[in-house]
Amino acid sequence: MLLFPYSCPIDILCRVHRQHLPRSYIIGRRRKHFCLQKQHMQTNREGLGHLMTTELTKLKKPEAIIFDMDGTLFQTESLLLPAYHKMFDVLREEGLYSGPTPPEERILSSLGMLLSQIWKNVMPEAGEAVHRRADELLLQMEIEGLEAGGTLLYPGVAETLAALHERGVKLFVASNGLKDYIHSIVVVHELKELFDGLYSAGGQGTATKTELLRILLDDHGIKDAWMVGDRSSDVEAGKGNGQTVIGCAYAGFGRQDELKGADVIISAFDELLGLYDNSTGQSQ
Repeated sequence: MLLFPYSCPIDILCRVHRQHLPRSYIIGRRRKHFCLQKQHMQTNREGLGHLMTTELTKLKKPEAIIFDMDGTLFQTESLLLPAYHKMFDVLREEGLYSGPTPPEERILSSLGMLLSQIWKNVMPEAGEAVHRRADELLLQMEIEGLEAGGTLLYPGVAETLAALHERGVKLFVASNGLKDYIHSIVVVHELKELFDGLYSAGGQGTATKTELLRILLDDHGIKDAWMVGDRSSDVEAGKGNGQTVIGCAYAGFGRQDELKGADVIISAFDELLGLYDNSTGQSQ
């Protein structure tokens, strides 16, 4: 979305505003990270090809690298969770919603979907009018949050993007979010000059990330690219367009099998630079 990236028309851990994140949530995230890393290690030991270590994998050098936004570049929860709670406060004040705010896990587990799908998961009992009002309020709250500052990229994102840009790699964003949301994150975090294009479901009017990626590739005449993301929709988009997929396992929003089918899985964003430097062939 300036709502968060999913749908209709939005080193640095010391800076995290933990007052916004319940201790149970922080602990839960740590457990998710541990379980996911443990699963990846075990799968690698068993020799399954879809989980390969960055140290052993050589990929074809890409013309472009295309990134998802939430859970890949941007720490969504640093903006989303405060906005989420404020949104439900307003919905209750307006008489559109009663009862406690749904658990944060409902919206966090829905990241990567379109907003219309997200609200069906978060408050399935509410009607379409309430869902559309939620769209408006969440966008408003997220814009205010971005303007106030304090939102976070994942560690190493700015430095790694700058290094890839210096190497001449074309960089893009492809997100299921709103155009203004994606643009604002890039501007607020001073990344605009690094990207050759920002593509979003809200901006391009697409229903799937596979379709969105196809438009991006066609617009720029790109034959060989890496799709980098943390959700199954990113894997589907990359593979559906015949591209290499780099799965990001550090966000912890998805299921344990979320990145099945990815060519490589990374546990920190800066591993991407080593993958690129170790890749073979010449980019166009």
